Amino acid sequence: MKVIFVRDLPGKGKKKEIKEVNTGYARNYLIPKGIAKEATPQNIKILNEQEKALEKKRIKIVEQANKIKNALRDKSITINSKAGQDDKLFGSVTTEDIASAINQQLSLEIDKHQIILEQPIKKLGIYKIPVRLCEEVTGEVKIWVVSEK
Repeated sequence: MKVIFVRDLPGKGKKKEIKEVNTGYARNYLIPKGIAKEATPQNIKILNEQEKALEKKRIKIVEQANKIKNALRDKSITINSKAGQDDKLFGSVTTEDIASAINQQLSLEIDKHQIILEQPIKKLGIYKIPVRLCEEVTGEVKIWVVSEK
């Protein structure tokens, strides 16, 4: 019996894979547990339509990410922070601070989890911070950390 795996089953099949299995195994275990569906022409057609829809959605997300990447490349943001001697900050600039500054100054919706910051910024200066916009697109934003007077 041919089945379409709805989710991964280690050693047997991966999600969206069509495979031939024993009829009893499919009817008594895979189908009742929701791991697989019978591979009828209608179910195969539904699977193909879902894959096409997911691909369109992914392309749209990548296009939007590229637009945001281009907008970030051309601009820079300024973050005011209190600083002491030797340009050291009182506290630090975190991903949350950067995300809110981007949202306010550039009117772009960036989540703090998209900003890749290995360590918080603790000194005044100019920094280029990578921003992961989606799995395939990573942009860069220029940040000026200046002293608050």
